[in-house]
Amino acid sequence: MTTLTTIAAGLAAEERKSAEVTDWAARIGWVVGLLLFIALVYWLMRQGWKWRGSLQSGLPGLHPVPESSGTPLATLEGRYHGSTTAGQWLDRIVAHGLGARSRVELTLTEAGVDVVRPGATDFHIPRSALRGARLDKGIAGKVLAEGGLLVLTWEHGETLLDSGFRSDRAAEHNDWVTTLNHLITTTEGAR
Repeated sequence: MTTLTTIAAGLAAEERKSAEVTDWAARIGWVVGLLLFIALVYWLMRQGWKWRGSLQSGLPGLHPVPESSGTPLATLEGRYHGSTTAGQWLDRIVAHGLGARSRVELTLTEAGVDVVRPGATDFHIPRSALRGARLDKGIAGKVLAEGGLLVLTWEHGETLLDSGFRSDRAAEHNDWVTTLNHLITTTEGAR
């Protein structure tokens, strides 16, 4: 029995040892490595954005918002979700600040659509450049409920673009589509 007691006492003594101390140098090394990896991914994403902008450098500058466009036919406050090549809801246009999501105030007048974006480039879509308006569910990687997005199709230079907007009051979308398509139809009839 003494042998069993000795073995049990030896095992009990081993259990009382404290756990191994954390190797802080290795842990800090892993954290620094992870942070460097995240920084590299962010830098690559930024380079991709700049590269896309340089590919789209042939797109002409945006029309500035005129001082006085006339009497508003419709207004909308909400979010600008981006512009894409028409019919290609994932082909984001980033040139001239069109890729930046922001708050927006849209004003439809007889002259066209004024797009005022606090913190981003404001622009004007002339009436002659407007090609259509519709309700959709996604643009530039942003997907919403069916019909939750107002998409304006317009021509800029030689490129047909879709720009997506979401009103703070979704009920306004249908009025915008009706009014804008009526304005486009009367413009085409006058040509």
